[in-house]
Amino acid sequence: MFDTMTMTKVLGAFCGALLVYLLGAWVAETLYHTGGGHGDHAKAGYAIEVEVASTDDAAEEGPSLQELLASADLAKGAKVFGKCKACHKLEDGANATGPHLFSIVDRAVSAADGFGYSGALVAVADVWTAENLDGFLASPKGFAPGTKMGFSGLKKPADRANLIAYLQSQGG
Repeated sequence: MFDTMTMTKVLGAFCGALLVYLLGAWVAETLYHTGGGHGDHAKAGYAIEVEVASTDDAAEEGPSLQELLASADLAKGAKVFGKCKACHKLEDGANATGPHLFSIVDRAVSAADGFGYSGALVAVADVWTAENLDGFLASPKGFAPGTKMGFSGLKKPADRANLIAYLQSQGG
């Protein structure tokens, strides 16, 4: 097998390699040190300060929902409704994946007969007012956490107003 001299050489080579590795790590840390110790989780880079607008200013920037509804374009609303057609019908009582939207504006929430609602909607609103529809269409999951509606929402306020006006025109 191995004699004592061979074992000493192998052990010496292993210790030497470990020493070279540790010294290399120490040199690299010294040369490329980014600050902070082991407990400090500081990130390398530059901090860029950005002025954050308050939510009050953001709400006042664009026209109000009432102004948007007053100037709503029904043709554009019908085009936006194309995104809804896969799950919703406009005919009274014609539920699909989602409830029918016939006379949805100012209708009681969860009032479509024969459709099983998740219950999340009833917890946040009683009636589908234009304001409630606007909030729901902007972010269904944000407006009614736990809703079954998988749609991500309409980001543009004008699209939401056009759609609400279109839905209102389709009522009985």
